[in-house]
Amino acid sequence: MLSETPILSLDSLSKTFTLRPAFGRATKVHALRNVSLDLMPGRALALVGESGSGKSTVGRMIVGHHTLTSGRILFEGQDIAELTTRADQMRYRQAVQMVFQDPFSALNPAHTIRHHLLRALSLHQPEADPETALRMILEDVELDPISTPSKFPHELSGGQRQRVNFARALAVKARLIVADEPTSMLDVSIRKSILGLMQRLKDEHGLSLLYITHDIATAEYLAEDTAVMFRGQVVEKGPTAEVVGAPQHGYTKLLRAAVPDPELRLTGSDAGFAAEARRVRDFSAHPVRALQEVSPGHLIAEHAEAAHA
Repeated sequence: MLSETPILSLDSLSKTFTLRPAFGRATKVHALRNVSLDLMPGRALALVGESGSGKSTVGRMIVGHHTLTSGRILFEGQDIAELTTRADQMRYRQAVQMVFQDPFSALNPAHTIRHHLLRALSLHQPEADPETALRMILEDVELDPISTPSKFPHELSGGQRQRVNFARALAVKARLIVADEPTSMLDVSIRKSILGLMQRLKDEHGLSLLYITHDIATAEYLAEDTAVMFRGQVVEKGPTAEVVGAPQHGYTKLLRAAVPDPELRLTGSDAGFAAEARRVRDFSAHPVRALQEVSPGHLIAEHAEAAHA
């Protein structure tokens, strides 16, 4: 039976960046505003939104690349701000791994795949026979355990490099993977296989996944739960079958209608669709006053200064 304690909780998370130009006055950008989310153990939560919605900022705050302006991040019920000893911080960094959008940038081009994975194994699985563990991990991510170790990152395809990044997360025995647009730089033909890999690793290893994506359609394939973000706010969240299958917020409906290419359709040449997109986005940019439950576990934003679209 899975624990009822979320493996990850975001409690009123906010982030403000200060932009300081070479000339002129500094300006503040509110990247996140009171984001609250729960991810349960062994499940996948899709965090969906277009570019600039704040979804990647959430992921980078979880792994410590950005500091919090306000709010809390809890891992297995503990505020990570209270992890003050080096040992506690190292355990958290081991347990929570990030897979980035660009699979090449996360791998040192000067080292072979053997070096990348054996280094992780030696640090986090010192009791294991390294060659046996290397072979098993490569097989687990569906890479050839004979030919792959001696290759350098540039000798692999984008999909293969992304599989290596997931292999590295397995090597350190991660319990939560933050996957930030892990398929967006891959060929369409490869994207589904990587999503399938993520689904299998989740099921077989009991991993939890925070899947960050602009493509709301893929949430149905991978995630039990979905949260939709716009301009740094959560506008709808709940079971994927309801959020994606029967969206209630105007912005979520817009994303669903924009499939298969949200980035293109939201700014594209369809004048009628673009006009409706502008109206919905203008409305959705108003501050979220509260989240209203429309069915068990399914919540949509109520916006200040506007009636719901």
